[in-house]
Amino acid sequence: MKLPVIKHLTSFIEENDEDFVVETIETLEALTEIPSLKDEELDIIGELISNMYGALEVDKMIKEGTPKKEALNSFMKRVLGSIDT
Repeated sequence: MKLPVIKHLTSFIEENDEDFVVETIETLEALTEIPSLKDEELDIIGELISNMYGALEVDKMIKEGTPKKEALNSFMKRVLGSIDT
């Protein structure tokens, strides 16, 4: 996951609507079913999907009252903590 991408997507959600991101995730997930995709292509799609899910999670925290910067930092700490474990 990349914090700058999640931050940008979070801003996109704030300016538009989370439905755009949800629908994009669904589209990308459907693309992963193409049998001829190479592993590298699947990895890229997977990275995009995980960043979008991350942005949705950060947006949820913001809507619950967490300041944006704190929500981003908290989310990334959680992600890094789960990687270290």
